[in-house]
Amino acid sequence: MTAAMLAAGARTFASLRIHHNYRLFFGGQIVSLAGTWMQNTALAWFVIELTHSPVAVGVLAFCRFVPFSLFGLFAGVLADRFDNRRLMMATQVFAMTVSVALAVLALSGRAEVWHAYALAALGGTALVFDAPGRHALTFQMVGRDELPNAVALNASLFNASRVIGPAIAGVLIDVAGVGVCFAVNAASFLAVLAALALMRTDQLVPVERVERPTILAGIRDGLRYAVEAPRIRVVLLMTLVVSTLGFNFHVLVPVLASDTLHVGARAFGVLSACFGGGALVGALLSAALGRASFKALIAGTGGFSVALLALAPQTSVWICGLLLFATGVCFTLWTSNSQSILQLTAPDHLRGRVLSLWLLAFGGFAPVGGLLAGWLSDVGGTELAFRVAGLAGLAMTAVGLRFRPAVTRPAPV
Repeated sequence: MTAAMLAAGARTFASLRIHHNYRLFFGGQIVSLAGTWMQNTALAWFVIELTHSPVAVGVLAFCRFVPFSLFGLFAGVLADRFDNRRLMMATQVFAMTVSVALAVLALSGRAEVWHAYALAALGGTALVFDAPGRHALTFQMVGRDELPNAVALNASLFNASRVIGPAIAGVLIDVAGVGVCFAVNAASFLAVLAALALMRTDQLVPVERVERPTILAGIRDGLRYAVEAPRIRVVLLMTLVVSTLGFNFHVLVPVLASDTLHVGARAFGVLSACFGGGALVGALLSAALGRASFKALIAGTGGFSVALLALAPQTSVWICGLLLFATGVCFTLWTSNSQSILQLTAPDHLRGRVLSLWLLAFGGFAPVGGLLAGWLSDVGGTELAFRVAGLAGLAMTAVGLRFRPAVTRPAPV
């Protein structure tokens, strides 16, 4: 038993143990992601302070996510044209500049709400151009064998940061105001930039780029490949439907707490933490497995959907918390395996475009999904919204099972 636990622990952190560049990257992300979640929390509070309107926070969310819809496909082409490490350095500098501007405005006391909206949109633009290159750089840092492990470790860090970052932000906002949160986040980008600058480029896995595609031709080639490759096509379809109809917790969990369970902000925080804790456990489980499989993808999607259906009729805070924890575990199993499958399937010269399609499917339709979730909650409460989400997820689980034989065949290059 002890030997098995030690082996599982070694597998969980294999990428960190083996790869110097990934250790640097992971260390930089520990600092930067905590700062990012601090800024996300502070920015929402900043808008509330400026407007005293919950609707304004919804507009803020729209401004943050709409760049995924507008620029997602373009970002993938750039990731396939340029060196991913240098591309990420450029996007991090741009994002740091946005944080500096937010800090200056907040600390000056002259900010207006449109400033927050504009800078949120610019920050979202930096993120959408950063993400495909960041994910492709993960492949270069660890290679094919450790990629599923590294993707899962990235997810674990992301989910841990979204628990720690808001907690720190709450203290800083109370003590010093939102401007200090923005300034701290701006400084946190230096950790990522230092990690990228110190990487040993000779240890990065080389990628074969047979062309430097133009934007429109590159988008066309990426779409054609995704349509013709059964494995890519099925994973993207599952991601699109489940993300749009099922993953709307930024809308549903607040409504669940206030309108269904009739509890306050403290219980809402507990419910949010339950999902985040489950997502962290799911990420560590994926890292311990150390491989990506379509079977795990289907299991994660199915478990996510069943948990949503079980959550729909509940009126107990504790039962909802347990089910949200289970939902978080399955959520990360689904997302980490879907991303790893796409990276391992796509050829080098198309990896950035395939990843941009995944990001578009995952986040590009979030504004539409959020509006739909809000409308369903208004019509039939959170019970109806969770039922629709769970049934959509089960339908995609059935699609995955139906086409599983096809995705075992090699994808065209």
